Amino acid sequence: MGMDRNTVIGFILIGALMIGMFVMNSKGRLAMEGEQKRIADSIAALQPKTNQTPANLPVQKNDSAQLKKDQGSFGNPSASVTTSFVENELFKITFTNKGAQPVAVELKKYNSFNGQKVELLKSDFNKISYPVNIGENKTARSEELIFSTEPVELGSDKSQTIRFKLSDSTGKQIVHAYTIHPNNYMIDFTIGVNGADRLFTQNKLSLLWQAEAPQVEKDHKYERTQSHICYKQGGDFDFDYLSSGDDKTFKKDLNWLSVKQQFFTVILGTKNGFKNAKTEWTVPTDSSTYITRVTTNATIDLGQNAVASIPLQLYYGPSDYNILNKYGNDYEQIVPYGTGVFSFVKYINRHILLPVFEFLQKYVASMGIVVLLLTLFIRLLTSPILYKSYLSGAKMKVLKPEVDALRARFTDAKTGQVDQQAFSMEQMKLWKTAGVSPLGGCLPALLQIPIFMSLYYFFQSNIDLRGKNFLWSKDLSAYDSIAHLPFEIPFYGDHVSLFTLTAVITSLIISIYSMNQMQDNSNPLMKYMPYIFPVLLLGVFNNLPSALTWYYTVSNTITLILQVVIQKYIINHEKILVQINENMKKPVKKSKLQERMEAMQETQRKLQQQKNKSGK
Repeated sequence: MGMDRNTVIGFILIGALMIGMFVMNSKGRLAMEGEQKRIADSIAALQPKTNQTPANLPVQKNDSAQLKKDQGSFGNPSASVTTSFVENELFKITFTNKGAQPVAVELKKYNSFNGQKVELLKSDFNKISYPVNIGENKTARSEELIFSTEPVELGSDKSQTIRFKLSDSTGKQIVHAYTIHPNNYMIDFTIGVNGADRLFTQNKLSLLWQAEAPQVEKDHKYERTQSHICYKQGGDFDFDYLSSGDDKTFKKDLNWLSVKQQFFTVILGTKNGFKNAKTEWTVPTDSSTYITRVTTNATIDLGQNAVASIPLQLYYGPSDYNILNKYGNDYEQIVPYGTGVFSFVKYINRHILLPVFEFLQKYVASMGIVVLLLTLFIRLLTSPILYKSYLSGAKMKVLKPEVDALRARFTDAKTGQVDQQAFSMEQMKLWKTAGVSPLGGCLPALLQIPIFMSLYYFFQSNIDLRGKNFLWSKDLSAYDSIAHLPFEIPFYGDHVSLFTLTAVITSLIISIYSMNQMQDNSNPLMKYMPYIFPVLLLGVFNNLPSALTWYYTVSNTITLILQVVIQKYIINHEKILVQINENMKKPVKKSKLQERMEAMQETQRKLQQQKNKSGK
């Protein structure tokens, strides 16, 4: 395998990798045209109330006769629908006593693409509900029942608990208690029941959870590709793409379910496990202001006790590895730092790249410079591999006259055809005696693939990059656009990413330079390969985060400089030639595998010669 062949294999591997990434990245995408960014008219109506002491705000009085009919024994003539809110340093959550459930969640530290605070609950589709026996042969859903709201209780740890109660004269009671902890996105949600045997058929609560993922990022289609349904059942984590409407029935107990967007997630969890859980999701066929709507039905077995307490958890917050990791229960798996065949790179991201990235953030204000320094760190780690690759190439270049002589020796003077088997066998012997590894140029490229894939996932999933600007890029977690096209180019898009262009141009320069350094560039495929590979990059990178294309630009620039410096000033070709000549004088001990390979090649060569003679 010559240097030219190694380079072809390298190009093919990386090209296939890029295409594979593009396919995976596009798996959750629907064909949509004419996308326009617009703000839902309902946002203003669903905005949480002004920041004041939590209080009940009366909305509507109910007719006592109608209330008795709708709520059975729980009917209260003086009941009215009210809203209350509780907040901590991270979010503000608004509740309604109709169904005793949250109706709006505003994250204080994050803005959406329209400049307003991120809201993870802002439509009537979101609900938590279950059927309740409100009288003889009469059932109502909890979402329609009006609870009484109790004042917020402040705990010794500065946690805040708001309770909603529903009771009747016979002692039956349902209590929804929500505990919000300081500096914490996780909400402890407990459903307390007295008279479970009378309130729920067969002492089983049939829970309905509906969650809508609103559009938060500027690119609706790309945010869709980065959104998933994540879950843990029977102790095992998994996820599904949002490629289209679909459903899933869980065969094991469901520990938790998450509607995960690119950088934010909503989670419903339980400590006891949901039974017979099933979830289904739909995606809009147009450029709606939401990404998906998820409906989940599950059963909670209350046993045979009349008194029951159901511990649940609700999470409304960022898809941040460090935040989710502190809660345990594998919540950190929601952050896709490596999936599918590349799931192993999540360990590189979690234990190497993320700690270094966070360390650099402490001392460097510009996120673009952080990415640059992270690139230098990675190149420093891979420099020994890169040096060996260049050294192997230099040795093969020194051996070029001997390789050319071998090729001429096994070339038929009349036909000009090369006896490839005999030539390859002698070439292997030459490399072996000279101490040259034929895989020296291939293995370093293969070893760098995990690092590249780590960064591919890292820059798409790290919320710290979100909203951080650098040079002309307004958001390093999204593509940088310097021009919007009035039409869409297949495999490219409808915008021009400048960092993608710099990454492609530097990649093209490296490809051309490497082709000029090869032993044999007469191969027709090699004449066009340096141009084909950057074209692939142009289509794949144009919609990816600008942090990744900025990294690739810096990495390519470093590679180009290193190639020139190492090959021109560090590698001593005369010294290499002397070393090769010394190696050739030493006896070469063949391994049994090599002996068998040579014997097979020799047998094939003789068979080919006999075949040629018989043909004549």
